[in-house]
Amino acid sequence: MPSSDLDILFQPVRLGSLELKNRIVMAPMTRSFSPGGVPGEDVAAYYRRRAEGEVGLILSEGVVVERPSSKNDERIPHLYGEAALAGWRRVVEEVHAAGGRMGPQIWHVGSVANPMTEWLPGAEVESPSGLMAPGATRGRAMSEEDVADTIDAFGRAAADARRLGFDVVEIHGAHGYLIDQFFWAETNTRDDLFGGATVRERTRFAAEVVRSVRAAVGPDFPVILRLSQWKQQDYAARLAETPDALSEWLVPLVEAGADVLHCSQRRFWEPEFSDIDGEGGLNFAGWAKKLTGAKTISVGSVGLSGDMLGAFMGESSTPSSLDNLVHRLEREEFDLIAVGRALLTDPDWVRKVRTGDAAGLRSFAPADMMTLS
Repeated sequence: MPSSDLDILFQPVRLGSLELKNRIVMAPMTRSFSPGGVPGEDVAAYYRRRAEGEVGLILSEGVVVERPSSKNDERIPHLYGEAALAGWRRVVEEVHAAGGRMGPQIWHVGSVANPMTEWLPGAEVESPSGLMAPGATRGRAMSEEDVADTIDAFGRAAADARRLGFDVVEIHGAHGYLIDQFFWAETNTRDDLFGGATVRERTRFAAEVVRSVRAAVGPDFPVILRLSQWKQQDYAARLAETPDALSEWLVPLVEAGADVLHCSQRRFWEPEFSDIDGEGGLNFAGWAKKLTGAKTISVGSVGLSGDMLGAFMGESSTPSSLDNLVHRLEREEFDLIAVGRALLTDPDWVRKVRTGDAAGLRSFAPADMMTLS
């Protein structure tokens, strides 16, 4: 596409008190290059290159909160502890020096095992009901004390993020990890205040996390919440089969203090409710914006052929058209678009798109996930 056709991608957008220079977000992507949970100079340089490449907002890889079993890989970074916080301060300094804006994705993996490693945390795995997937037990159910401390841990992490100089925070509530395990009836069988028969009842834990984060960062600091229908445990899983159910799920989270909903799909162009508005209908982010009034980020296989999950099965991808994306932004379906593999492969992807350098766009290879290029 000629660069003039892509102008809408490069319009500024405001998130609360923060103005971004364009609508392109670097999607969070687990990299596992932080031994002992501490990001080093290589991590700082990796993110700086994306800022130099003109990404509007960088969201970090998942960064775990201070709970004994919050991660499932030894090299996932922490957002607690003196050494890790110093490492993230250095990352933020490098990104800001390059003119970028950045936020951490605050995370707890719950009971999800890492299929890439046999590493185990030094404490028993925790989750809402001791379930990793429907009918699959792993670890133990969280006590009310565990729940309360985890909610506080998200708030502490958010406070540290703001103190370190980050521009936003994102809470990871998607893809079958801890917060999503509270949403999902298949992994939340609790009979206390954090369980329930309806998705609205099961939003309570996430809403309390959002409130904790909001209290920690103040009223004007942007808070993003990442959500998905699909789970890594079940790609076909859905928390909401109708717009009414989607509203019951999302509205309490916005009321709790989430400014932006980051709506993850495997393929961003797919309609959320094709039976209602057809194959060209609103996607997940579009419906979330319509029902809540919040700003939304869409994501899912942007700028490259093939499903983003194919990367984990050894599939390569080639550059693809952005026509559908431009069309959806022009009709104001959502506000920002997050890009994953294309930016993992090429830190200059945004600049090349802006200048119309289609010939310079790179293909993605699974080996790209093994380096900090």
